[in-house]
Amino acid sequence: MSHSLGIAIESLVAILLMLTIGYCMLLNKRLKRLKADEHSLKAVIAELITATEIAERAIGGLKLTVRDVNENLGSQLASAAELSLQLKKQLAEGDAVFRRLSRIAIAARPGSEPEAAAPKISAAKAVAAAAQAFSERRRSDGLAA
Repeated sequence: MSHSLGIAIESLVAILLMLTIGYCMLLNKRLKRLKADEHSLKAVIAELITATEIAERAIGGLKLTVRDVNENLGSQLASAAELSLQLKKQLAEGDAVFRRLSRIAIAARPGSEPEAAAPKISAAKAVAAAAQAFSERRRSDGLAA
């Protein structure tokens, strides 16, 4: 009986050893896959670092561009505001000249009466009359008086 018990124990040890060898082979395959995944993960991390550096440089360039555009736009807005003020002044002066020319044209009509007693004329006729008076009163250098 002791001989058969020894064979049974050794058979059990042999079976367990075979299971251990099989499990070790399975673990070996998993470790190989893990190593392969590690290498691909390292490659992905390196690419990510490179992409991050490129993005940081691009962001720095964009910041410089935004600063330049902001300065440029600020100076253009300031000059536009100055030009707008100049145009407002010139429009006001032009309006005053137009009113004076209209009064001159009305007063220069032959047989015209003082403005209070004169019949009211249309705006288009007043503009035409002012333009006519303006063209008749030219200076010798070609500029209107």
